[in-house]
Amino acid sequence: MKKIFFVVMALAGLTSCKKYLDLGPLDKLTPEQAFANENNLQLYVNSFYSLLPDGPAIYKGDVMADITVPNAVPSYISGKFSASDAGGWNWGSLRNINYFLEHYDNPSIPQKARNHYAGIAKFFRAYFYYNMVKQFGDVPWYNHAMDPTDSALYKPRDARTLVMDSVLADINFACENIYSPKDNSATQITKWVALALKSRICLFEGTFRKYHTELSLGTSANQWLQEAVNAADLLISSGQYRLQNTGNPDKDYRSLFISESPVSTEVLLAAVYNNTLRKWHDAAWWYNSATLGARLGLSKTFVNTYLNIDGTPFTAMPGYDTLQFQTEVKNRDRRLIQTIRTGFYKRSDGTTALPDFNVTYSGYQIVKFSLDDKYFDTRTESYNSIPVIRYAEVLLNDAEAKAELGSFSQADWDLTVGALRKRAGIANPVMPAAVDSYMQTKFFPDITNAVLMEIRRERGIELAAEGYRYDDLKRWKAGKLLERVYDGLYVPAKNQLLDLNEDGKPDVSFVDQLPANRVSGVVYFLLDNNTKKLSQGDKGNLLWLSNTPKTYEDKKYFYPIPYNETILNPKLQQNTGW
Repeated sequence: MKKIFFVVMALAGLTSCKKYLDLGPLDKLTPEQAFANENNLQLYVNSFYSLLPDGPAIYKGDVMADITVPNAVPSYISGKFSASDAGGWNWGSLRNINYFLEHYDNPSIPQKARNHYAGIAKFFRAYFYYNMVKQFGDVPWYNHAMDPTDSALYKPRDARTLVMDSVLADINFACENIYSPKDNSATQITKWVALALKSRICLFEGTFRKYHTELSLGTSANQWLQEAVNAADLLISSGQYRLQNTGNPDKDYRSLFISESPVSTEVLLAAVYNNTLRKWHDAAWWYNSATLGARLGLSKTFVNTYLNIDGTPFTAMPGYDTLQFQTEVKNRDRRLIQTIRTGFYKRSDGTTALPDFNVTYSGYQIVKFSLDDKYFDTRTESYNSIPVIRYAEVLLNDAEAKAELGSFSQADWDLTVGALRKRAGIANPVMPAAVDSYMQTKFFPDITNAVLMEIRRERGIELAAEGYRYDDLKRWKAGKLLERVYDGLYVPAKNQLLDLNEDGKPDVSFVDQLPANRVSGVVYFLLDNNTKKLSQGDKGNLLWLSNTPKTYEDKKYFYPIPYNETILNPKLQQNTGW
């Protein structure tokens, strides 16, 4: 009965009530009936798609990052987190996948079709285990569906090497057997999506093994990096995808994140939303509300990494650190004005929308995912589809893996980082010969390879606020960056009226107390010299929550196994330090 139940659950909701009843009495349903034809295999594997992230999981994914400023310090780095607070040790979806893989192989179904659906199942098993290993490190490997009485449920964790070798075998099978036609709806798992995921998995594992020397797995790092290159190169050479580039550098980048239908020239897989079908999300409200969301903005330290439009470092300019907002956002990489609100940003009615200091703590308010109509700022009705996997990420995976392997060439630069920067309006993106001192000082002091440093810069900018950053910090063993103080724009003086869009009208003033006579149209940002203050007392960068300690000890690279799980299964050895 337990096995029958899982088959029924996989089919429930994926077919009509009539078709469901046509299967016969539920207590008589057998695996032979459930896997009787190709259509049933399709219905079953459709149930696996729930493992993919939805839109909110993507656009809310960078709350814990070194490049963003949220409304509160995440508990994981504030010292208020223990194994009793942990979650994520969930295995039900894996059982569903394994059950399918034990029963799908019906000889009456063509072999190619069976391999295709098995490939999709193995894609999702690889995806499931990749996420589990990212979170917990060593985990138990299960490749068959177990009943609650199975003693193997209570076994110890398996070695990372065994689990990840199994993940690689699964994703390789998926890449070799899933059908290859491009899916312009960006909703289906295809060969190309599998290759993109493989490049992501293998880059993560290769760099994790390289930089986490305590694991003593560094000798195998290059094998994983080469697998990342193999997957990315095969996808790139297929010609199936390209960067969205219509020749409008002020709009092309953001169009990927505010379009109702996925921009399938570049987007391989998306969380699709649709206004007609009333399938909505809350991105605009979450990013533009003083109460609903995390009030997420970018940090000043990160904004400084956006290059000038001529390709030179912004931080090479004399006095860059005291430029006011209205000046610093000019003549920069055009992704900056498509990621945050500046004086150039206009709503759909044509009105200028500056950073809202009732919302943002840094001044760099993210606009990347927000629809431009003000209507959506107070409603859970945003209908823009959210990319889950983009071709741009694959280019960056390819570039980084090659740079780590020492095989990166000028042609690779032109195809990857150079192409991304050209899309962003940088006319002549030259491969660097020297390491950028700002990037080295503020972010990655141990990186001496100039190209690798630029790839890391590019990855931060291109994928900002899409939920990649924490995983990147983990694999680079750069978690200490999470301890950085949240910083914002430069304020030349308290009590000064600032005109952020240079229209001749003041917009904001930073004050210790509200003035008796307020200027109409001015937002008064109240400093308390504790949670909200300026770095130099009466002037300087906005600092937010500098009085709240942040700690990222080495133990935090691995999430704790939930306390209750270690009670249920004493063979689960807790991660070190928890």
